[in-house]
Amino acid sequence: MPASASLGELLSTIFERRPFGRIEDDSRAIEDLCQSLLSQKNERSGLQVAAAALEHYRGLAQDQKLAFFHFLNSKFDLDRQHVVKLASTYAEDPSPRNYAALTEGTESKRLTLLRRLNEPQGATGELVRMRADLLGFTKENPELKRLDRDFVHLLKSWFNRGFLVLRQINWDSPAAILEKVISYEAVHEIHTWDDLRRRLQPGDRRCFAFFHPAMPDEPLIFVEIALVSGIPNSVQELLSEERESVPEETTDTAVFYSISNCQKGLAGISFGNSLIKQVARDLSRDLPNLKTFVTLSPLPGFSKWMENEGRPVDLADDASLKQLAAHYLINQKSRDGIPLDPVARFHLSNGAQVHAVHSAADISENGVRQSFGVMVNYLYDLKKISKNMQQFDELGTISASGPVKTLARQASKVLAD
Repeated sequence: MPASASLGELLSTIFERRPFGRIEDDSRAIEDLCQSLLSQKNERSGLQVAAAALEHYRGLAQDQKLAFFHFLNSKFDLDRQHVVKLASTYAEDPSPRNYAALTEGTESKRLTLLRRLNEPQGATGELVRMRADLLGFTKENPELKRLDRDFVHLLKSWFNRGFLVLRQINWDSPAAILEKVISYEAVHEIHTWDDLRRRLQPGDRRCFAFFHPAMPDEPLIFVEIALVSGIPNSVQELLSEERESVPEETTDTAVFYSISNCQKGLAGISFGNSLIKQVARDLSRDLPNLKTFVTLSPLPGFSKWMENEGRPVDLADDASLKQLAAHYLINQKSRDGIPLDPVARFHLSNGAQVHAVHSAADISENGVRQSFGVMVNYLYDLKKISKNMQQFDELGTISASGPVKTLARQASKVLAD
């Protein structure tokens, strides 16, 4: 394959699907098309009907999409009485035949419909976008969460780690993908193409993303990495326009300074755990001088917690800010015993350690607004990840360094004032 071939062309060869002919001017309502799709026995006809249904969906207004989701939610739901009967029969006689009947009977027709809608070429991306639409309605229409559960069930299967492809994104990547990196960056906004080049082109910068063969031109999640000497305490220094690139052989630390999920329709389906661990292992293999793998992460819930606590904020008092942040990270938990901060939950559940807390680490408008400029290093020690994960999952134990624990203890005096 020539070097100029796009990433999309490369990945699409993995799961190439045969083209199909679409039904011309099918005027049936999308509800009728879905009913027809479930009854189709001919594969080619089924592909045509599925393609027509997806094409109709794209043209629906918001109120029509909501009505369609209610239709799926009610029309293709489980037959509850039948499920009870099947469960009772299996309880009395757990034979393979009764087990098969139970598992088949407890699967909604929505799952079958969604699987058939996924068969045409390009349909997976359409269904991911459809689920993104659905999520916009579930808050006001909680009954639609039954439909969402079916989406999640299938998407977790379709997007499991075995299907994901890790690729490095660099300045020579296709422009369409570079544009999406700019668009999807969720932590530290990329303002210009020159800004993007500073994150991708220098030898001490890396960017990796997961792709799926069914969506070859759409990154699912990407991580931006800086190769540095020592653990950084300021994102502005990492991203400074004036900074000088350093030879990668002189670096000893890989900093995961931005992780961005790209597809709203894949919310709740975790890729970050696998991405960080694989990238850390690959970098460790390729650059044996790298000994430390850390993040430089925001605390998006810190300012809200401080506001709820009614605590005054003195941005000039670095010590109390760090102490309160450490207390917030280690001791402030939700009713179910997990850390309040969403970024902390993510990294701690993936086996990281709260390594260091820094004040004035993000002095951007957003950084000051969400965490008064405080940022955190989460350390990924490849030898301790599994142990940390197990203790966090089973005991709720938060792994933290000695200095962070000391800061958290010192916060008791600040809180008492």
